[in-house]
Amino acid sequence: MSSEQKRALSATERRFKKYVDKMAQALGHADRVTPFRSYTTGLLLPGDRKSVEPMAARLAPDRVRAAHQSLHHFVAQAEWSDRVMLSKVYEAVLPAMQRHGVIRTWIVDDTGVPKKGSQSVGVAHQYCGQLGKQANCQVAVTLSVANDFASLPIAHRLYVPKEWAEDQGRRAKAGIPREIRFATKPQIALEQIRAAQAAGVVPGVIVADAAYGNDTVFRDEINKLGLQYIVSVQSNTTVWRTGEAPLPPRRRKAGPGRPATLLRRTARHAPVSLAELAAELPSSAFRTITWRQGTQAPLESRFAALRVRPAHRDTLRRTAREEECLLVEWPNGEAVPRKYWLSNLPTSTTPHELVQLAHSRWRIERDYQELKDELGLGHYEGRSWRGFHHHATLCIAAYGFLIAERGAFSPGSDIRAAFRQSPLPDDFRPRGASRAS
Repeated sequence: MSSEQKRALSATERRFKKYVDKMAQALGHADRVTPFRSYTTGLLLPGDRKSVEPMAARLAPDRVRAAHQSLHHFVAQAEWSDRVMLSKVYEAVLPAMQRHGVIRTWIVDDTGVPKKGSQSVGVAHQYCGQLGKQANCQVAVTLSVANDFASLPIAHRLYVPKEWAEDQGRRAKAGIPREIRFATKPQIALEQIRAAQAAGVVPGVIVADAAYGNDTVFRDEINKLGLQYIVSVQSNTTVWRTGEAPLPPRRRKAGPGRPATLLRRTARHAPVSLAELAAELPSSAFRTITWRQGTQAPLESRFAALRVRPAHRDTLRRTAREEECLLVEWPNGEAVPRKYWLSNLPTSTTPHELVQLAHSRWRIERDYQELKDELGLGHYEGRSWRGFHHHATLCIAAYGFLIAERGAFSPGSDIRAAFRQSPLPDDFRPRGASRAS
């Protein structure tokens, strides 16, 4: 290692100490600062497992048991606030992100962690994105802020399936707070969005996949908050064609009774599915748009953008929904369109801007990959609500430091080389994931 590299790594160590000191303001007690520094350092060190025991062995190979107890107490039992810690991470990392451009999006998503057994808080047989199928797992809903340089999770909350939310015994054993009730993933995401807006987080266009975009209440509530969105929706979503709307209420006939107030449809005047509407579009409605440079070639596809009026349950409404932009992606050579998005962005938004925003969700996949593969997001082996969220918050805090540091190193530099690892004891055999349930 050259002297220049050594100086750079030494500077990284100093910045890490300053970062830790700032984050420590969220801990409440001075005696939590040392385990906080140790835990985040352990997450940044090399190693296949980032659960408490292996990290303790890497950090203090000559006193593994004591280090293990300290780290376990800090993550599973200490009463510090995840919300306050994440707000400190956001405050510390935002300037580094903004040096490379304005915050453009708030990305809503969820991530699954495969689990064995049935005792870990919130574990159930449900869809796991990491595996791409139904599996035994825990799922957390996240909200991230992003620009062209980086993305940072600012909220992370476990989805509690109904069978868990209604089981008082399991709730008590896992320490689920009394105020936590069953909520759908879109409802959790809306809570996170409202909290971010109330906290003054720099606004961005909300981006989400169809698991959220299909929920009309989710879109309606974002509109009420005065925020903009572009969200994926499924092909069976119904809309009114450009320029069309539901029929006005039927005129009241002479005689007693209340006047009709609800909008109407008829067999001849009805909305269509997005799949039907896309099939009606001429080929001239589509144009090829490149949204970013891929690892091997520019990423491009064919898109059409047009104004439509969402039709969800509008016969129970007195006024028609506002028009929105529909974005359709239909790659050359494919029999049917690949994706659809609805957006409340202004009519002045160009198709190129729409496409860039719609495809900005790829950043969250990078977040999850690094948080899981490099920082051990899914490695926590405890079973409690507090431990699950504390571990995730600490992983995000470590990830925030990496984001802040990336501007100080040339591409390809190993930032984590600044975190030295002591040799493991010869007789150390981590129990690892075999205990996870």
